[in-house]
Amino acid sequence: MNVTVDTDPGLRDHPGAGLTDVLIVGASAGGLAVAEALRRKGHQGGLTVLGAEPHPPYDRPPLSKQVLAGTWESERAHLRAETELDKLGATFILGDPAVRLDPEAREVSAVSGRTLRAQAVVLATGLTPSRLPGQDGLAGIHVLRTLDDALALRAHLLEGPRLVVVGEGVLGAEVAATARGLGLDVTLVGLGRAVLADQLGDPAAALLTRKHAEHGVRLRLGVAVEGLASESGRITGVRLASGELLPADAVVVAIGSRPATGWLGDSGLTLRDGVECDSRCRAAGGVYAVGDVASWQHEGLGRRLRLENRTNAVEQAQVVAANILGEDLAYAPVPYFWTDQYDVKLQVHGLPSPEAEVSVVEGDPEQNRFVALYRLDGVVTAVLGWNMAKAARLLRGRLGGTA
Repeated sequence: MNVTVDTDPGLRDHPGAGLTDVLIVGASAGGLAVAEALRRKGHQGGLTVLGAEPHPPYDRPPLSKQVLAGTWESERAHLRAETELDKLGATFILGDPAVRLDPEAREVSAVSGRTLRAQAVVLATGLTPSRLPGQDGLAGIHVLRTLDDALALRAHLLEGPRLVVVGEGVLGAEVAATARGLGLDVTLVGLGRAVLADQLGDPAAALLTRKHAEHGVRLRLGVAVEGLASESGRITGVRLASGELLPADAVVVAIGSRPATGWLGDSGLTLRDGVECDSRCRAAGGVYAVGDVASWQHEGLGRRLRLENRTNAVEQAQVVAANILGEDLAYAPVPYFWTDQYDVKLQVHGLPSPEAEVSVVEGDPEQNRFVALYRLDGVVTAVLGWNMAKAARLLRGRLGGTA
């Protein structure tokens, strides 16, 4: 690999090389997108990417699908080939998590003891998965956030047929679908009344729930997990508040995540739901945030927003790079997310909510393809495409209107 991958803890100091030096904390999709956008826009100065994981930047959506299913080797999830990374002329410091930020000095300290300084710092540290009480130290219970998580889970799934997935959101549903494709006995547990109910509202969530049931997933929805059963340090089951014990050879905990801001506790930055930024994605002078960790003021919606998806991270990176180089751009995208489960490809533009009135405007749910509009107080707030991506994209123009 021609890009400098520096894991030598003897490197203690990296002084900035002028007003254009940039340090990106997080070798993520968003972090890489910032680096690439800076180069496209003509940035010739020093560029350093500090990553907590030992891997070069990779794509997370395939982890719960192609990588977990084994249809992709792990290297295929890498976002760029080594030759493309080499062209960036960046220094990649991998396997060295950041532990402290001094925003005024724009100085970042890492686990190794090294200190990195720059004229601009971009925070792209993503999310930390939430866990169930008592799960740490138990063999056979997994979270899925990193490439190593996906590989460890796949290896475990090949050892035993019974999987319990805790969490009926996007990640839990994708893992359940992939595991059923591998032939496992899968039970999906969640507090919600339907799969993705909070994200999609009742009509679409009911259809997706039916899809999981048709593919043989056992559903235990609207019920809490009361505890875990184990033997000799290994998970053997999940106890529900209803009293039922679900036997398990493996358990995946997908009950949400929180922004990875623990290392910023004494930075003086405002940390509520992520790193709070202005509409320019600026958290402090010379300090920006991008991707899952960033909470910013959306001027178009008149509210603070934080989005957890690859599309947002890459689009936000373009604005961050431009602002670092002296432009003054607000970030005001149309929110978007997607998920693939079984033979369903869902695309959602805007902000759907369980309270919205939902109406099908194209296609037919019984034919497994349709577009639906979401309305609150008569205003279109979201467009959902169910196996109709192009039609849904064309209807984005109705967001914010009443037609």
